[in-house]
Amino acid sequence: QVQLVESGGGLVQPGGSLRLSCAAAGLSSDYYAIGWFRQAPGKEREGVSCITITDGNTYYLDSVKGRFTISRDSANNTVYLQMNRLKPEDTAVYYCATDQRYDGSYCYPPTYDYWGQGTQVTVSS
Repeated sequence: QVQLVESGGGLVQPGGSLRLSCAAAGLSSDYYAIGWFRQAPGKEREGVSCITITDGNTYYLDSVKGRFTISRDSANNTVYLQMNRLKPEDTAVYYCATDQRYDGSYCYPPTYDYWGQGTQVTVSS
């Protein structure tokens, strides 16, 4: 019954900003982490940013550090990704996902359990 729904994607010029949202429903309160992942055409899915539920520790992909910020609103079970100074190489489908239990990796796609359908982000002039 777990459902993750992403929103906020779109077309933006280089240097612009977008804020992605992920609304979660039917999720157990004791899951380990939630994060954002992306997949560009012809490339493997990669972890962009993840946050642990217990202590709020965060992870960022090296290429987005200083530009992207992950945050979580526990009251309405929503996670956000603020993306600033966007670059063409940020173009991808962005997915929200949850890791129900720590199993040896922090922000690695194969260890995540539930996934949303994704939202397209296109950065182009």
